Amino acid sequence: MNGLIMVAQLLLGLSILVILHELGHFLAARAFGIKVEKFYLFFDAWGFKLFSIKRGDVEYGIGWLPLGGYVKIAGMIDESMDKAQMALPPKPWEFRSKPAWQRLIVMLGGVFVNIVVGIFIFWMLTFKFGETYIANSSVKSGINPGSIGKEIGLKQGDRVIAVNGKKVIRFDELLSSKVLLGNTTLTISREGKAIDIKIPDNILNKVSDLGIEEFISRTPLITSTIDTVVAGRPAFKTGMKKGDRIVAVNGTLVKYNVDVIKEMRKLKSKTVNVEADRAGQRMTFMVPTDTAGTIGIGFNVNEIKEETINYGFFQALPIGVNQAWISFSDNGKGIWKVLTGKIKANKAFSGPVAIAQKVYGGVWIWSHFWASTALISIALAFMNLLPIPALDGGHVVFLIVEMIKGKPLGDKFMEGAQMVGFVMLLCLMVFVLGNDIFKAFIQ
Repeated sequence: MNGLIMVAQLLLGLSILVILHELGHFLAARAFGIKVEKFYLFFDAWGFKLFSIKRGDVEYGIGWLPLGGYVKIAGMIDESMDKAQMALPPKPWEFRSKPAWQRLIVMLGGVFVNIVVGIFIFWMLTFKFGETYIANSSVKSGINPGSIGKEIGLKQGDRVIAVNGKKVIRFDELLSSKVLLGNTTLTISREGKAIDIKIPDNILNKVSDLGIEEFISRTPLITSTIDTVVAGRPAFKTGMKKGDRIVAVNGTLVKYNVDVIKEMRKLKSKTVNVEADRAGQRMTFMVPTDTAGTIGIGFNVNEIKEETINYGFFQALPIGVNQAWISFSDNGKGIWKVLTGKIKANKAFSGPVAIAQKVYGGVWIWSHFWASTALISIALAFMNLLPIPALDGGHVVFLIVEMIKGKPLGDKFMEGAQMVGFVMLLCLMVFVLGNDIFKAFIQ
């Protein structure tokens, strides 16, 4: 069932974004009197289609190949490679007959819409839900680093007080792109001393393999103080009480909630010697665990304080713009790290399988769906701006060259460039799909 939800969310999200992207091209072309012959969600490769309908001069349809979508603009060298049309004299309603600045706007129409959609979704989510975060000042017990964090020198209980010299206000800053993408220095407080720890440039290679929890857990540490004892469970029956602070499990000293959980899971279906501090007095309990290694206690999660900032309708707009900009710039920084060899391409790029699993996930929560779709919308805007001939960015580069030269590039050159772009995109698709399959089923 989870797999179906992942696929459904991916198809719905991408379909919305593809339709809106192509609508940007469509509306810009129509605004300048350029004829649009086709508007398709997915590709009708080799003439096969799932559905089509003709309205006016435009054929609207759904193709069978779910790798995007397109609008066929008359008089433009694009994925249709309609050489017969291009061999005829230009018509006044064709793309090639229009001034370069109008054609440039048409090519940027899709990217513009994707950016606007991303900003709009972030804006509406911020307006509706506000911003909820864990205040770093409330994280008294510190961080819980995983294997990656420990490898670079972080320790359980460290309190991160600054990133690159700037005070940390929100705990989730520790897992943000400014930590994971840059030459970052974390200033930590450990036993009353301030220590600087350098985050390696290539840390994302390991995070991609092992997950973000193996860097720093999203959940800060809390003490081993019991907050809840469930009636009828082993802890209750043996006399454990709220306020008891567990200090040892079968002789192993524990300090934090995760330590207790870890030791208990090692002792499933066994009777465990639990030592606790009760108002300065050491207490010992012989507690049987169940098959999951639990005894019916809960820890004081209220040690960590969440804060929510609510915004008015217009107050939320700059927050949405900022979120979109951070997402856009993160894409750029990530690509740059790949080009400079700091991050391996197979760690940086994700295809539809990885997007379905890691971005959307197997649970349908509308707020998460829209937040994920906003991130992908910004990513699509960035990717389409790359100067690859078959993408919008490639057409933009050629139009800028034309505007500088004062005359268009030749049709033969454009056709050749388009073919090169197709091959590059095809190779990229094969790479990301193969990479997804390898990660999901083989690695």
